Amino acid sequence: MTIRLLRVKTDFDMGKRTVTRSEFLEALKERILVLDGAMGTSIQQYSLTQEDFLGGKGNNDILNITQPSVIEEIHNIYIAAGADIISTNTFSGNKFSQKDYNCQERVYEINFAGAQIARKAADSASRRVWVAGSMGPSVKSLSMADDMNAPHLRSVSFKEMVSAYTEQVNALLDGGVDILLVETVYDVLNCKAALYSIEQVLKQRSLIKDGYWDIPVMVSATVNDKGGRLLQGSRLDALYYAISQFPIVSFGLNCSFGAKELAPFIEQLGWVDCAVSIYPNAGLPNAMGKYDEQPEYTAECIRNLSGKGMINIAGGCCGTTPEHIKAVAEAVKGCAPRKYVDSLSADKNLDNLHLSGLESLLVNRKVNNFVNVGERTNVAGSAKFARLIREKEYAAAADIARKQIEDGATIIDINMDDAMLDGAAQMENFVRYINTDPDIAKVPYMIDSSNWECVVAGLENCMGKGVVNSISLKEGEEEFIRKAEIIRNFGAAVIVMAFDERGQAVTYDRKIEICKRAYDLLVNKVKFTPSDIIFDCNILTVATGIAEHNNYAVDYINAVKWIKENLPGAKTSGGVSNLSFSFRGNNTVREAMHSVFLYHAIAAGLDMAIVNPSMLQIYDNIEPQLLKRVEAVVLNDISILGDDADKYESATEALVELAGVIKEKETAAKEAKMEGKAVDGERLKWREEGYGKRLEYALVKGITEYLQTDVMEALRDLESAVKVIEGPLMAGMDKVGNLFGEGKMFLPQVVKSAKVIKSAVEILQPYIESQTNGEREESISKIVMATVKGDVHDIGKNIVSIVLGCNNMEVVDLGVMVDIKEIVDTAIQQKASFIGASGLITPSLQQMELLCQMLQERREEMIANVGRLIPVVVGGATVSSVYVAVKLAPLYSGCVIYGGDASRTALICKKYLAAISAGEQEMFEKEIKGEQEKISNAYYSRNEEFVTPDKAREEAPVYSADSFVQVSGYGENNLLAKDVNIGELVQYIDWTAFLNFWGFKGTFAQIMYGDDSQKGQEAEKLYEQATSLLASAVVGGEYKAQALVEFYDAVATVKDNKDVILLFENVKTTLEEEQDGTADAKVHYAECNPEGRKVVGEFEMPRQLKKGSGYKCVADYFPYFGDNGFRKAPSADKKVSKVGVFVVKVEDLRRGESDSKSFEYLLRYSVCARLTDALATWMDSKISMGQKTIRPSFGYPACPDHKLKKVAFDIMDATEKIGVELTDSFAIIPTTAICGLIVSHSDAEYFGV
Repeated sequence: MTIRLLRVKTDFDMGKRTVTRSEFLEALKERILVLDGAMGTSIQQYSLTQEDFLGGKGNNDILNITQPSVIEEIHNIYIAAGADIISTNTFSGNKFSQKDYNCQERVYEINFAGAQIARKAADSASRRVWVAGSMGPSVKSLSMADDMNAPHLRSVSFKEMVSAYTEQVNALLDGGVDILLVETVYDVLNCKAALYSIEQVLKQRSLIKDGYWDIPVMVSATVNDKGGRLLQGSRLDALYYAISQFPIVSFGLNCSFGAKELAPFIEQLGWVDCAVSIYPNAGLPNAMGKYDEQPEYTAECIRNLSGKGMINIAGGCCGTTPEHIKAVAEAVKGCAPRKYVDSLSADKNLDNLHLSGLESLLVNRKVNNFVNVGERTNVAGSAKFARLIREKEYAAAADIARKQIEDGATIIDINMDDAMLDGAAQMENFVRYINTDPDIAKVPYMIDSSNWECVVAGLENCMGKGVVNSISLKEGEEEFIRKAEIIRNFGAAVIVMAFDERGQAVTYDRKIEICKRAYDLLVNKVKFTPSDIIFDCNILTVATGIAEHNNYAVDYINAVKWIKENLPGAKTSGGVSNLSFSFRGNNTVREAMHSVFLYHAIAAGLDMAIVNPSMLQIYDNIEPQLLKRVEAVVLNDISILGDDADKYESATEALVELAGVIKEKETAAKEAKMEGKAVDGERLKWREEGYGKRLEYALVKGITEYLQTDVMEALRDLESAVKVIEGPLMAGMDKVGNLFGEGKMFLPQVVKSAKVIKSAVEILQPYIESQTNGEREESISKIVMATVKGDVHDIGKNIVSIVLGCNNMEVVDLGVMVDIKEIVDTAIQQKASFIGASGLITPSLQQMELLCQMLQERREEMIANVGRLIPVVVGGATVSSVYVAVKLAPLYSGCVIYGGDASRTALICKKYLAAISAGEQEMFEKEIKGEQEKISNAYYSRNEEFVTPDKAREEAPVYSADSFVQVSGYGENNLLAKDVNIGELVQYIDWTAFLNFWGFKGTFAQIMYGDDSQKGQEAEKLYEQATSLLASAVVGGEYKAQALVEFYDAVATVKDNKDVILLFENVKTTLEEEQDGTADAKVHYAECNPEGRKVVGEFEMPRQLKKGSGYKCVADYFPYFGDNGFRKAPSADKKVSKVGVFVVKVEDLRRGESDSKSFEYLLRYSVCARLTDALATWMDSKISMGQKTIRPSFGYPACPDHKLKKVAFDIMDATEKIGVELTDSFAIIPTTAICGLIVSHSDAEYFGV
């Protein structure tokens, strides 16, 4: 046998593309395109020998080399049958699949030949025929373990899979294909690897323009069962969202089943923003593995889909023949293709962030509550989880993830950042492990690490669309963009921390400045979808005793509000536990702080938060005094304390006092319990209430311990199980619903409540059945109830069903996971008065939208069979009145009603039926729709709170010329002090800050002499130890203090729309250090006019931009040089002011003598830090000459940019003069050092930007 490699010269070889994406899209809009049928079925019709397959019978792809004429003939037959697209014979053309036939070294040859054979056939056709390069799924799975006894191991890595697909893609493109077809997708990760490789290859070939791939790419999945899941477990919507970042031209289904069985799934793809394809098998195989479905039947099924405008591409898969394709081509002829908007140009709903695990998750505060991110799968936050990971006990570690989900987490945060771990390897192992557990893998993953290799390891094994936590601008724009592009290519959303080159944003202005800058880079340069951007603008610790920290929570909440109003589509998140670190060990206070903070942050627009569900209290259940004091701290408003405000210097002091009392009580109670004594705990007080209050308390708290007793007591009293449900149980659920809706109770707690109500209904069920038997009146109305497809929760539906059934309504309960077509068919057949659709999880919302769309399409059928449009009542935890008004009501011209809870649903149904009976149905519906219109109109309100830099400069105060005149001689002496006497600094030490460092809250006097005698005694003991240390240090020379100050003539100006202080070269400088190192010689300056002077340093100063902030900037304390077009330079003889640039440091010469975790080390460090501040004050006393000065330090609120330290170090040669150094991130070594400016101006004051 002669083996020859077919080589056909194509337009592609000559540098010409035979098709562009835009050309193919135009064709898709004009008509339904026909794809060819099964290659394998056709090959079986030829009498091929073992030799033709090179001994590997079944390796059809090798026929591209051994029997190219056979493959070409099959292509020609399909073209003659009417195929517009022929797919290459390369389905198994990757090295892993070819390895089974020992042909892995011939992969390029197989694919290149296959492409050229198809190219020749297409070019020989009398009409336009496209060539699609077939890329099958590979015999290796990235998501599923080869050995279930070792779920964390895989025989192939993501990088290896990408490499395999890259080889195939290059060969197919070199061979001249028009389209790339990623087909028969059974594993989302494999699909992502294929598309990732395509992205890289097209980028290398310069075939990506404005985010679009110039080569059209089709994706087709195969479902494993009639539930619509892939073999690996993902739902179709989860797959689509996992690859939604790639600009594919079509998404659809092939293989698995026949057209009839695939049709319902195709109908559910109406929401995808690309073309939809279907190429089914010829039915289901018979007992002999053959396909019996006739071409006419396949064609009829596809004709039904095309007649509904559901598809753009149709063809055949296993078992289909040229006769099937001919019948399909005839069936779709003249049918209009499905209408859609191309993915990248689609007008997306920027409110929707779609994430996915095996199932999808919609993040949209306007249609569901905020998202709880489970935080316990984090080695830094859970000692137990860290231990399990270190010991490689992945099963037990997975149990922690599972528990988080059971408690209400809808995303799990995974972090492996531990110095003792190989973070990247453990991230890979754990993610792979939980990928095999559907109970965990159903939710999206948040890949959390500061180690980029660890992030990539997580992304390479994340099946769905996850979230990266996090990136920031602290390494500069270039690195930020590089990482963001990689994240986007993996299809993940991203959390952006409010850090930049200047450090962490701690103030409101810095938070929004950084977030705005990052947003613009991601949207405009990286082409990130805005809704895939999540900002974490730093939840920082409050109640630390440091005044600058008091507004941290308020700044965060305000920043969230600003982001939601000014950065369209962007989401917000944060780690809530950071807030309460000051009260570690006091969970009661911490839980209250978390709940109060979330209550206000969610109201401001917070979308998600990383929080331990068990560390939350219900807002309304927080003890009133604790609530008041926590609110005062979180909102930084001592007036909330009311009459008690005058008793405390700060809200922090008030909360610290109460926290101590709470801790004492809890400790006493714990000790009493250990001793076997009765504890008069608050938890048992509720048992003294009547059964109604007890049941309400149990529902809100999630307590089942006393449920049997209380339910039976209620039953004995009310004598009716239905009345128990409608009465105390519904009252309790009303309470839960109201608290949840108001943001005072969160999803984990609602989950517990749901368990309680389910248990209560189970207790009552036998009594309901016996008591209602034959006692109810004949039903006069009927409701078809169902939990929509994708959702298995039935509690709410069952409760509503019971309540409605006892209100003289017949309930047709279709159960859970119900297809929308079945719901509509049943409702029409039963002539239902209502349709009731329930859903607890976010995919339910999508199903409800599809339900409304189908009802709209079938309204004529309804009117003909029912006599009216059937109203829809929707309910469930994810549904809100806003969602119904904004998203559902516009889809259906009938009435869509928000049901809420069971009692509200029953009331609405009764009113609606009464309106029909009274002939007032139209008026009733008009009232409902009018209210929904109001809700919709109020939905988009916005307000503006910030001004531009130019406007801020216009509004900023302009100081008189005289204000810049400094006292004679000021700034004419530099200071270089290399060994300041420590004894001189003691008088300047801030002892309040020292005690605060050690955890004592309040001022020095309050701590030492306040009502808490025990606290005072401990503080006094510490103070005595510090002063004793100082005494011996002064005598022994254990600390060394050095200071450097240099003065320069300075002016302010504007460069690139930024305020800048310019420092000029000193014309003549003499520096003569005296022996004691504390005196300097005079510096003689040239004339004051700055014109023509050499600039030696520039300090960029940020300006306040918030309305009403004062628009302050440090640069305003200097005369402006020239007319900058926005304000007049002061007309004064003196055109410059002096500015001091300083660095001070104090070193502990015995620093290395004690363990860094010892008390001695911490005491010495805390004293050293206070001496550094004291040295700065001492320095000021030496050079201020009685003038008012401020010392804004770099990295602090007025000038937070740490990079300015390098400017200061360079112009003063600070490293050489006093031995200070800067790290790459501009931290000073030693850490007990400060660098900044000395500003002298009568109106100068400290502020934050």
